[in-house]
Amino acid sequence: MTSIDKILISRLEKHGVETSLIPGFIRSLANALLINPCMTHCQANKRLKYLGWYDIELDYHTLLLARLCFEAKGLNSLEYRSAPWYVKSFPPIDHSL
Repeated sequence: MTSIDKILISRLEKHGVETSLIPGFIRSLANALLINPCMTHCQANKRLKYLGWYDIELDYHTLLLARLCFEAKGLNSLEYRSAPWYVKSFPPIDHSL
């Protein structure tokens, strides 16, 4: 996991996304950007709400950071993908805590 990924995960957690839901949220965001790669954060929030992510509001900087993460992973031309492409970057969750 790169430092950019860690920063994105931290920002998403601050926006109220549970760690276990982040891969699905990232997938939804990537698929939203597939429809309109130049969407603003307001448009992204509207699309994410349409996809069921009602409690999360992305800010401008978090959206830019997500785009940077996608570009760093070679996803400049986004294509529809299932969650596992991003899940692999996550460390296993320790449920014993």
